[in-house]
Amino acid sequence: MKFTIKTLVDITEAEGIKRTDSPSQYRQHQNWMTVLQTASLRVNIYNNEIPTVSKEKVDKMFGSKFKGMQSVWTTTFEVEAENGLSIDMLKVDFDLVPIITNLDETITLDSNCFRTNDEIETNIVFL
Repeated sequence: MKFTIKTLVDITEAEGIKRTDSPSQYRQHQNWMTVLQTASLRVNIYNNEIPTVSKEKVDKMFGSKFKGMQSVWTTTFEVEAENGLSIDMLKVDFDLVPIITNLDETITLDSNCFRTNDEIETNIVFL
């Protein structure tokens, strides 16, 4: 089964970057590691794609606070167990997980965490 994650949070992959090399890239990579680890709470994931970022119109995809053209990071991954993971499970697992903000996001977040169930500030969705 294949899942897609779309988020307004900067989850740029920067493998091999040390904290002293580039603090900003290091923080971006920490967000990416948070996504991988949280997605892996219930099942092993595989074929995870490196996140890509693009400008997308987000008027109806995320919370009502976020409108217009925004930077959206997208990644996909697969799980072997057909019923081992669902979109509802991902929403529960990711909600309120801490993140690092003020990186390359085009939005301003009121809280430093993933929000999956907030009608106003949802910043990560699962397809």
